[in-house]
Amino acid sequence: MVDKRYLKGIMIHMENQITQTKAQSPSAFSAIDALSADAAVDLMLDGQKAAITAVGNAATALAEGARVMSEAIRAGCNLVYAAAGSSGLMALADACELPGTFGVPAARIRIHMAGGVPTSAAMTGDVEDDVTLADSADFAPGDAAIILSASGTTPYALAMSAKAREAGARIIAITCTPNTPLLASSDIPICLITPTEVVAGSTRLAAGTAQKAALNAMSTLMGIQLGHVYQGMMVNLIADNAKLRHRATQVVQTAAGVPEVDAKGALQAAEGAVKPAILIASGRSAAEANTLLAQHHGHLAPCLNHNKTKLTKYNTGEDHDQTHADRRISGK
Repeated sequence: MVDKRYLKGIMIHMENQITQTKAQSPSAFSAIDALSADAAVDLMLDGQKAAITAVGNAATALAEGARVMSEAIRAGCNLVYAAAGSSGLMALADACELPGTFGVPAARIRIHMAGGVPTSAAMTGDVEDDVTLADSADFAPGDAAIILSASGTTPYALAMSAKAREAGARIIAITCTPNTPLLASSDIPICLITPTEVVAGSTRLAAGTAQKAALNAMSTLMGIQLGHVYQGMMVNLIADNAKLRHRATQVVQTAAGVPEVDAKGALQAAEGAVKPAILIASGRSAAEANTLLAQHHGHLAPCLNHNKTKLTKYNTGEDHDQTHADRRISGK
């Protein structure tokens, strides 16, 4: 159970605070509905650009968040996303992309959205005030908890943060309002100070854009740190449809410098896994590929450099133990 004293303090804070994200600014935006369509779009896009700038201002904190996420995955722990409303949709989109893009096991990802993940266009608003929904959350020591709330005061998000703290998880908080309890309760506070919304109170606009961009940057950097990106290519993707199988083949072709037929053969030998397939296409056996990847913690570049080192030694007479890769490239 969440500490009721903690929640009482939260509610007192909420009663006394007018949040930035829902502040009205009549002089700036009250007449957006009176503008021409083109002018209204321009105004909205200006808000979106300012939201992206806000994300750039949080680059250092986002890098810290990515580090916490990658450490959790390396340790066999989980990424746990938690949020309500529009923030929950941003969290959901990021979480669901990680298995296909970076091969992060789906079992290592948890998604908690107030009221549950919607199956229709109807999202009930009052669930964000229900702190008891945090009681069933499955945080564990070492997990990375990514908790979002544009206002930084959403009761559901604060309750989830308290639950994560009790369990020993590390908390990454993303909000668009400074000096809020969600930031204060986190290990990695990320404040994206977005402009006043062009439609007051609609945090799906600037705040939503900033949150999504921040999540994109943070989870992509996590993928890089885990070794799932090589020369800008997804080398740990799950190729479970025709488009991605074609992409996987192209990645092997490019990284190993081999024709399509060899790339497909290497992928078959690697049972569809792209990183081992690249090493196989470069002359390694499947067993050697997997051993090298384990030695280098899943990072492909040092494995390929290992190949080049062995070839250089052989060609200069330093190593007479010629590998399969040596024979393939030398043509012997």
